[in-house]
Amino acid sequence: CSEKKSERFILLTTPVWTTDTLLADGIDASGPGQLLNKFKGDAKFYENGTGYFGNYEGEWMLSVNEKNLTIITDSLPIPIVADIRELTDSSLKITTSVPNPLNLTDPFDIRMTFKAK
Repeated sequence: CSEKKSERFILLTTPVWTTDTLLADGIDASGPGQLLNKFKGDAKFYENGTGYFGNYEGEWMLSVNEKNLTIITDSLPIPIVADIRELTDSSLKITTSVPNPLNLTDPFDIRMTFKAK
């Protein structure tokens, strides 16, 4: 039986995405050695739930309400659970927070934006 794919699923899995901005606490964090540097580049979400995200490869899942995106990769200690702020045929914007190893009570606020190639 073929399961009907939602519009959001199709929007997410159709293009190859390329990073536009990678911000941590509102500051560009995409440079060499910075927090989000390894996310820089292209991202592809394959329909089978695998993909690549910059230098990372792994699995991804949409939440039941399709408002959250979870990325799981062996290269990171914890899954990334992000809120999808915008998803169109040309733009993907997600936000999340990740632990700050230097201050565990003040996590980094992350905002990643991607454009369709």
